[in-house]
Amino acid sequence: MSAPAPDFATLNAWADRLIDTARRAGAAIMAVRAVGFAVGRKADASPVTEADAAAERIVLADLEALRPAYPVVAEERAAAQGLPDFAGEDFWLVDALDGTREFVGNGGEFTVNIAFVCGGLPVLGVVHAPALDVLYVGVVDEAHGRHRAEAWRAGGRSVIRCRPRPAKVTVAGSKTHEISENMRAFLARHEVEQRLRISSSLKFGLVAEGKVDLYPRFSPTSEWDTAAGHALVRAAGGRVHDQAGRELRYKKPGFVNGRFLAEGLPP
Repeated sequence: MSAPAPDFATLNAWADRLIDTARRAGAAIMAVRAVGFAVGRKADASPVTEADAAAERIVLADLEALRPAYPVVAEERAAAQGLPDFAGEDFWLVDALDGTREFVGNGGEFTVNIAFVCGGLPVLGVVHAPALDVLYVGVVDEAHGRHRAEAWRAGGRSVIRCRPRPAKVTVAGSKTHEISENMRAFLARHEVEQRLRISSSLKFGLVAEGKVDLYPRFSPTSEWDTAAGHALVRAAGGRVHDQAGRELRYKKPGFVNGRFLAEGLPP
């Protein structure tokens, strides 16, 4: 028998515990950077380091201690053991080091991502950028109109919210995976104030904070890349949807996303 869907209080309690989890995973990543590391390659030719593994071990251990227990889909474990097969649409998605190329290149735009998906939609997300000392939390209870969206910086917490779309928009795209012709066509349809190129799930955080209005994605992503940021944008009042305008759903074949658009509040 599957576990019952968690209520808003449970999700918030989990989020509070996972703030510490994400910070400890981030500290492990930074510790690996401090001493140096080798770079390996996975089957898809993407880079992987000891920091990916160290951070994922911390996150998985903490998730496995939570009760009730739910299935966990984690990037490095999936790469090593294959994607899990389980019933239902309630599960954890983990990318313990999103933006490995940025990490390898000594940049700061990489994140720890932990998300809980309920009924195919992300309802809890924690996104932590340890090199930038910023952590985001998003919790969603749409059935009762309850949301929690926060940014933590320098030990302080602030409530965040997507902004209504201005006449001239700020658009974020991927630093390393952008399809330039698709982005040019997208930008041509809007009055653009500012154009940003950012690595990892930080783009979702900027949408949730009202610093970015639109984040289009044209190349494929894995669901663990997006779920935590998606929960954060939902909690802050925005949407992440496919080309047909449907909210992006999870547990698709191969746990792979097609094209999507993350956006803040309407004009």
